Amino acid sequence: MSQITAAMVKELRERTGQGMMDCKKALEAAGGDIEKAIDDMRAAGAIKAAKKAGNIAAEGSIAVKVADDNKSAVIIEVNSQTDFLAMQDDFKAFVNESLDKGFAAGYTDAAPLIADQESAREALVAKCGENVNIRRLARIESDVVGAYLHGHRIGVVVALKGGDAELARDIAMHVAASNPQFVEPSQVSPEVVEKEKEIFLALNADKIAGKPENIVENMVKGRINKFLAEASLVEQPFVKDPEVKVGDLAKKAGAEIVSFTRFEVGEGIERAEVDFAAEVAAQVAASKK
Repeated sequence: MSQITAAMVKELRERTGQGMMDCKKALEAAGGDIEKAIDDMRAAGAIKAAKKAGNIAAEGSIAVKVADDNKSAVIIEVNSQTDFLAMQDDFKAFVNESLDKGFAAGYTDAAPLIADQESAREALVAKCGENVNIRRLARIESDVVGAYLHGHRIGVVVALKGGDAELARDIAMHVAASNPQFVEPSQVSPEVVEKEKEIFLALNADKIAGKPENIVENMVKGRINKFLAEASLVEQPFVKDPEVKVGDLAKKAGAEIVSFTRFEVGEGIERAEVDFAAEVAAQVAASKK
């Protein structure tokens, strides 16, 4: 076995990003062969990543990239187990690298990007000890595209016909704050309206009991109209000027809102409920055995 020098440990550390002791042990196991040590560490990283794959990753970051001509954009979500990791440079670098690759390749969904980044993901998991996943990607193309990031947790891309990037960004900021469900009322399906009607009737059964049918119908109609206004982007009061509806804002600028895409970290992911008291009790019981 060749002698393991400090220079060898330093080189392996710089090439893998792993700790000094881990690099020293890997070199010793590989008989001083740096390339073999790297291969072994990568294999160990893949095993570690596989073990971490079952851990729920519901934190992370949203990232957006808009083309220089403001005609296309890519938005991605990359998840981690903790928000602490999402704030670290290694994770941020992985997110940015993933975004750049997805944008340059013209990907329209996450699947090919996940495949491209698997080795880098495994290396990050091995280094940070947390599960990390590229969850989703969307590519948006239109006459005008604008984006807004609220910290690292909410990202929005708005597509316009007409207008300019500044208007699109302002509307994206509104979407980030107000979280509309649809662009306009006509996009709300009859099934959604019927469900809202059922919910209203169930919640207000006492108030409408004994009232004439036409009165009940007007009450339901009022609630549905309110729901459509609250859920539809064009009907919402603009956050920067509540006297103006978002739809009127766009129309005044000679623009039409085509679509919006809003990503929020962890939305829709079922998070595990942890009973810390039970967990501690189990650990204490195990230590007494």
